[in-house]
Amino acid sequence: METISEQRCFGGVQGTYRHISRETGGAMRFSVYRPPAAEDGPVPVLYYLAGLTCTEETFPIKAGAQRVASELGLMLVAPDTSPRDTGIEGITTDWDFGEGAGFYLDATQAPYAERFRMYSYVVEELPALIAGQQPVDVARTGIFGHSMGGHGALTIALKNPGRYRSVSAFAPIVAPAQVPWGEKALPRYLGDDRAAWGAYDATALVREGRRFDGTILIDQGDADQFLAGQLRPEVFEEACREAGQPLELRMQAGYDHSYWFIQSFVEDHLRHHARALRG
Repeated sequence: METISEQRCFGGVQGTYRHISRETGGAMRFSVYRPPAAEDGPVPVLYYLAGLTCTEETFPIKAGAQRVASELGLMLVAPDTSPRDTGIEGITTDWDFGEGAGFYLDATQAPYAERFRMYSYVVEELPALIAGQQPVDVARTGIFGHSMGGHGALTIALKNPGRYRSVSAFAPIVAPAQVPWGEKALPRYLGDDRAAWGAYDATALVREGRRFDGTILIDQGDADQFLAGQLRPEVFEEACREAGQPLELRMQAGYDHSYWFIQSFVEDHLRHHARALRG
């Protein structure tokens, strides 16, 4: 693991790191906020998955989460949103597909299958690397994210019961198989069989019987420009209600899709995770 940078922040350390990934077949970057409590022993770890076009730097720079993470003794880990420099033709042409838009899945279709394996990277490879390099209590792990990253956090938590003690999301894509972003990306990554898409669709997972053992927290701005066409929180809310999956969906008046929205409610999410991770 190569250290790119480290700076003191609220008594802890904010760092950016690089390593060669076996899952994505190339260099991957990720950020880690190590709270002051980590100097005394292992601490809970919270993984954050960012949205379309974002990198490992977006959350630590824009969300303003370190102050509260320092207080609560939470380690924050934020990976990049996809492999980079893949050399695949046309992979950087669209902002909502390809590099910067890995959708936290394992692609099965050529030419993407060899490099676009963000599901396995987030669930298996990165946590193993963090556990070997950072003072974390792996039994106390949570996950959250924004937009495409909210989609990733929800699907990963639903598919891995017991691995994550807490999950939340900001403005997640909850039903990608039913909206334009997903209808563009999923067939390219996974093929035309819609049954394969359901493995990476939070609403479909809940409807088929997947559950998270705890309450899912979602914040959604009602002035979000993507609300009706791409996000569709009411679809996930209905699926959870019918399935008995505990969900706290909070519609926030006047907020859009930006990191100003995330800044406004990130403390609530960190405290939500801290309560579960201490339990």
